[in-house]
Amino acid sequence: EVQLVESGGGLVQAGGSLRLSCAASGFTFGDYVIGWFRQAPGKEREGISCISSSDGSTYYADSMKGRFTISSDNAKNTVYLQMNSLKPEDTGVYSCAAAYYTGSYYYTVEEYDWWGQGTQVTVSS
Repeated sequence: EVQLVESGGGLVQAGGSLRLSCAASGFTFGDYVIGWFRQAPGKEREGISCISSSDGSTYYADSMKGRFTISSDNAKNTVYLQMNSLKPEDTGVYSCAAAYYTGSYYYTVEEYDWWGQGTQVTVSS
């Protein structure tokens, strides 16, 4: 059974940091790209970043560069999202997803096969 389980969300003050984790199981981790997405209340889902555990290549959405860092621990089949200097507008549900690795550095939402249930991040002002 494929599982993607996010953790690490919570309530943090503006300017603070959080590290989210996405633990993957049920598929060959090295064959997939793991991406992070978020959805704020009343807004569409937006992509943050993705990483290939195969070669470590990463991609960041332009608006996410600088404060967010994605990393992977292949021994633990886990991908992390370090979020620094958080702002109230970063509030939302953060989800991870898996897309089959094709060698590309960018994957559309439709290319992601499996999704986690999400973890809530709330940034207070």
